[in-house]
Amino acid sequence: MREKRFRNNETTYVGRLSWDLKTPVVLMIFNRPETTHQVFEAVRAVRPRQLLVVADGPRPLNQGEVERCRETRAIIESVDWDCQVLTNYSSENLGCMRRVSSGLDWVFQEVDEAIILEDDCLPHPSFFRYCSELLEYYRNESQIAQICGANFQFNRCQLPYSYYFSRYNHIWGWASWKRAWESHDNEMTDWPDLRKSKLLENILSGKKETTYWTDVLDRVYAGEIDTWDCRWTLSCWKNRMLSVIPSVNLVSNIGFGPGATHTPVPNRYASMETESIAFPLCHPSVIEVDSEADDYTGKTMFRTPTMTDRIINRFRRHI
Repeated sequence: MREKRFRNNETTYVGRLSWDLKTPVVLMIFNRPETTHQVFEAVRAVRPRQLLVVADGPRPLNQGEVERCRETRAIIESVDWDCQVLTNYSSENLGCMRRVSSGLDWVFQEVDEAIILEDDCLPHPSFFRYCSELLEYYRNESQIAQICGANFQFNRCQLPYSYYFSRYNHIWGWASWKRAWESHDNEMTDWPDLRKSKLLENILSGKKETTYWTDVLDRVYAGEIDTWDCRWTLSCWKNRMLSVIPSVNLVSNIGFGPGATHTPVPNRYASMETESIAFPLCHPSVIEVDSEADDYTGKTMFRTPTMTDRIINRFRRHI
């Protein structure tokens, strides 16, 4: 039995870990050793047997970035437990969309399921067990795309279960399977036809949200927004797949601030408090969207097209 100490949003962990994490963990890193170190310490606390690390390369015109990328990658060399470490490091800068998507392609060539963390997504210790158990529970349920760690309800919904089902696939700490990722169309090949087919009108709640997402996906498809997560969202919607959202927030994004490319100004989603999820998990009896929770998310995040860049930046990787 291993004992660690934990304080919210810091790198000291509390509690006894009486279980072994068999699920592979993926760490997406770039040029921020400070946040990477904190997330790495959270991973070290649960001692996964397998760690897969994806890194983008430095941008040649950014002064000092070569050294910061080197310093960030050096953190991975401090693995001090029995662990197979696999790395996929790019020598050139691929950017947000290409690096993350190609990195996940590589991950799911190596493993069938994984827990995925970016270098600024600091998880509560219970996040790992929560993901591991639900990866097993829904392993063969094709309707489920991923297990999410973030909850943006701000304690407004008191659920009778440990989690709910959502049409939104939040990616601040998540887990998924090879069988789900294989359905991903990173090139958005079908978007023009899907746009005409009224797919969004059949999935989303209302004209404002539909207009918002149509605008976002048009811009992503045109290459105006370099992001991978909206492409993954469209793949989930196209295949009618849902995501699991925990009843409490399990992941805090510590990457807001002057050093971030896309989120330089903190907002209500920056460094959110996390708390433990209770075990054993209590499962919903049926797989169906929690409309009340999703309507709140749609209303607070995805309703105003003029805020596209601001909202997109909340969920983009800081590359």
